[in-house]
Amino acid sequence: MGRTLENKQQIVEELKGLLGEAEMALVLDYKGLSIKEMTDLRIRLRAANGVCKVTKNTLMRRAIDGDSTWSELDSLLTGTNAFILVKGDVGGAVKAVQSFQKDTKKSEMKGGLFEGKLLSQTDIQAIGDLPSKEVLMAQIAGAINAVATQLAVGINEVPSGLARALKQHAESGEG
Repeated sequence: MGRTLENKQQIVEELKGLLGEAEMALVLDYKGLSIKEMTDLRIRLRAANGVCKVTKNTLMRRAIDGDSTWSELDSLLTGTNAFILVKGDVGGAVKAVQSFQKDTKKSEMKGGLFEGKLLSQTDIQAIGDLPSKEVLMAQIAGAINAVATQLAVGINEVPSGLARALKQHAESGEG
């Protein structure tokens, strides 16, 4: 039994809502994936605030119609697509998809869209290679800590150096 018009409108509205919150959309060819594998992908994406939606290209076209942010996505809407919509941890979501693809050796990333810019597979790979937000924050904190330590040591040296100079002066008998 086919979908009713009302049902299709609900799907389009849901997609519009998800797109409204999303920062990035990835288009994955899901041909050959089992329900179990799709469930595995959805679980992996959940940790990175990603959602995987499988819908007809015509319904996705309706959802992006008139929305300049997502209009470039239209060029990727051919074949059997799963749409991965990400809000928040973009790098984490890309890593989750790449890990899934490596484990299953199925599915192909067609491309994506981030901040209105169409992403090639190379662009998506580059995003996946970036360190996580936590790693970057730890690196920055480490750098700041190193500077603060050097500054503290330098400030401590001023009175010590002055004291040594005064002591040398006093011992030399000049005065």
